[in-house]
Amino acid sequence: MPRAVLRSDGRLTGVDVARAIALFGMAATHIYPAFTADGSLQLGHALASGRAAALFAVLAGVGLALASGGRHPVSGVRAGLAVRAGVVARAGLLLVVGLLLGRVDSPPLVILPYYAMLFLLALPVLTLPARTLFWLAATAAVVTPLLSQLVRSGRPAAEVAEPALAGLPQTLFLTGTYPALTWTAYLFIGLAVGRTDLRSRRVQVRLVVGGVVLALAAKVASGVALAAAGGQDALARTVPSRFAGLTVDQVLDSGLFGVTPTGDARWLLVSAPHSGATFDLLHTAGTSVAVLGACLLLVSVVPLAAVGSMTLTLYSAHVLALRRGSPLLLDDPGRLYLAHVLVALVVASGWRTRVGRGPLEALSAWLDRTARRVVGGARLRQLAQ
Repeated sequence: MPRAVLRSDGRLTGVDVARAIALFGMAATHIYPAFTADGSLQLGHALASGRAAALFAVLAGVGLALASGGRHPVSGVRAGLAVRAGVVARAGLLLVVGLLLGRVDSPPLVILPYYAMLFLLALPVLTLPARTLFWLAATAAVVTPLLSQLVRSGRPAAEVAEPALAGLPQTLFLTGTYPALTWTAYLFIGLAVGRTDLRSRRVQVRLVVGGVVLALAAKVASGVALAAAGGQDALARTVPSRFAGLTVDQVLDSGLFGVTPTGDARWLLVSAPHSGATFDLLHTAGTSVAVLGACLLLVSVVPLAAVGSMTLTLYSAHVLALRRGSPLLLDDPGRLYLAHVLVALVVASGWRTRVGRGPLEALSAWLDRTARRVVGGARLRQLAQ
């Protein structure tokens, strides 16, 4: 077992490092423009677009699995209700913070309300064993894109915007930028991985190898299937109007906004970032699992672990710092991104050393413990993260 995998407070350091990577990847897509001056895809987007948010979602599933017993999920009606009450409390905090951040005039499309929906969708499957969860993940990756396409067909495309209170469940579940329906694939795979022995080097290696194989296979299969169906040019007639001025290649490289266009079923064969198509879900699930496995194997960078231990606080601060008119904005994206990374590393390292949990993480943990105590008794608080 790598020495740094388990901290003295019981947290898996590698999971926190993976969270930090996800946060920095999402920040890159928020700060850098998608394309360079010559029309090529920006490196930060090429590396992180779709993959960083997926990693965050997979890690949310891992965290829920660890908070509900890890390899040995809680059993018994009372214990199960207590754990689920804690999850509901955390989801409530994510929803409130996410909706408030969505009202800030800041470029990022805030992901937190969608995570709240995923937390609620986790309740029925929270204590299932790993094998069942892996099967659920595979089924969701295949079935939910088809279901989404079917339900949305004939309806006008949803506006790309922060979710409003009116129609909030439909936006979060089906039509929004991070729709929970298709993202259940990430939730299930994260829960399944969290039910394995993450301290085992064999499991860590399997995560890396299996994740890389899945990611590569999904990309290759998408290319072959799309070529057999007429190629990328066949999609040109149904490119959404919001992508006016971009070629089909640029749209597929930079990504969609959560769902596939309904004008042509061949969109279901793409692996474009944030498309929610099967090959996209499989590819990004694979990269997420591989990154987590690599972090568990190779973890040694403590500042990254500190960042990963308070990503809710840092993500919220990141969105606020990018608001229009903020004195913290810099004209050069490279300098701005570096500033966000360095400030996160310094603040998280100092806070973790001197205080402990981040402020929003502490509030989330308190809500979790309180809900568990009310429903299941104080002895169940030790499972809360």
